[in-house]
Amino acid sequence: MTDVEQRLENTRLPRALTPFRHSAYRRLAVALVLATFAGGVWTVGLVWEVIRIGGGPAQLSVVSTAAAVGVLLPALLGGVVADRVPQKVILLCVAGIEFVAMSVVALLSVADLTLLWHLGVAGFAIGTAMAFYYPAYSAWLPALVPEEDLLAVNGFEGMVRPTIGQAIGPAVAGVLVGAVSPAAALSIAAVSSVAGLLALTTVPLTPVRRDADQPVRSVGHDLREGFVYMVRTPWLLATLLFASLMIFVIMGPLEVLVPFLIKDKLGGDAGDHAMVLAAFGIGGAVGSMAMASLRMPRRYLSVMNLLWGVGCLPFVVMGMATQIWMLVVAALVLGAMFSAPMVIWGTLLQRRVPPHLLGRVASLDFFVSVSLMPVSMALAGPVSEAIGLRTTFLVAGVVPTFAAIAAVVLARLPQDELAHPLA
Repeated sequence: MTDVEQRLENTRLPRALTPFRHSAYRRLAVALVLATFAGGVWTVGLVWEVIRIGGGPAQLSVVSTAAAVGVLLPALLGGVVADRVPQKVILLCVAGIEFVAMSVVALLSVADLTLLWHLGVAGFAIGTAMAFYYPAYSAWLPALVPEEDLLAVNGFEGMVRPTIGQAIGPAVAGVLVGAVSPAAALSIAAVSSVAGLLALTTVPLTPVRRDADQPVRSVGHDLREGFVYMVRTPWLLATLLFASLMIFVIMGPLEVLVPFLIKDKLGGDAGDHAMVLAAFGIGGAVGSMAMASLRMPRRYLSVMNLLWGVGCLPFVVMGMATQIWMLVVAALVLGAMFSAPMVIWGTLLQRRVPPHLLGRVASLDFFVSVSLMPVSMALAGPVSEAIGLRTTFLVAGVVPTFAAIAAVVLARLPQDELAHPLA
């Protein structure tokens, strides 16, 4: 143990900061912040690069779809790889692909040579890389910190993504695009990406956590093994089914209908929309850090699912809102209630799923999270036209609450959490 680690060990840190006693995690945290910042800058820079070359909504949709397809196609394979290959190696490859893609697009933009297909290919490459990122990252954390620090680790990640990836990164990109050009934003994204890659190289390499009596078999066998474990594990299956329904119901209203609610019902503008999104991100950061500062709840399965379910009720307030400030407050609460259970969920997977299956289960979770989002967004418009904008928000707020209660009762989650305490 180094002198720095010894001093940190002897210092009474707040619960949310305890993982930073470990040198390996401090280095990984730096890499996470830099990569998240790069992603936030890239997202905005890419949009304005499409516009710079004369593209409109249809062209931007092509680029966004390419990235989404890149994420979905190998999503389940990412878990198989994470359970076979040292996770650091996977994350280094992901970071390398992101750096190359961002750098190429930045150079093309500087030289004024960018074509739409360049951006589509870059988006697809980065999306594909991200499909391997989440399972590897989730499977690696238990090898770097003790299990009592995992709740705080997941809380820190839940704070970084909305503040750095959804607020600071896009804000910096917006300033760069306005003051200089999209090329400047894309270049900063590439620089931050390579800095994150370099930080990642300093994290110690750890072996895959697979017992000697668990030999590596075919990819098909590994996929089946992960799926069978999910089906035969009631708390996991119930939560994933509930989460898939919740995402299907809420993501369309959140991503597609909120702007129209602001514009058509409340007479707001793009600035008001930005305030609502910022409130959602701030709420997510606060909720994540608040949960990270607490102990794992004794009734962790019930608390997690009910927080998600009840946490969707702000959609009802959104649908009934008569002032922009009501939307902002509802988004703040929604962000907190959505992110806090995510901290429990990530920790739960890392502590209860067998180590040799964690990558595959994490990839199933990732697949559920992203697969229904496009469907929800595609249906949001037609559904709102059929039943009304406010009624659609009412459904988004109420259905997850009843679904959460059903998941807790039907899967007997209270009995399960008492039989497997994590506090």
